[in-house]
Amino acid sequence: MSIAPIEPSFALLTPSELGERFGMTKEALAQMRYRGNGPRFIKLGGKQVRYRESDVQAWLEQRTRDRT
Repeated sequence: MSIAPIEPSFALLTPSELGERFGMTKEALAQMRYRGNGPRFIKLGGKQVRYRESDVQAWLEQRTRDRT
């Protein structure tokens, strides 16, 4: 039986991995989750949180500006 590979748009990132990409701490990401102003996230159970690549990309697109 063959398992299909995970598509890049569905790749899951841990808070540590996402924080490393953006130079943020896990605590800063936790505050963003609490306030509702960070990327959408998945709660897997307990304290396990993951971010979909596609949700992170969408969040970045919403914050892309042409002017200040």
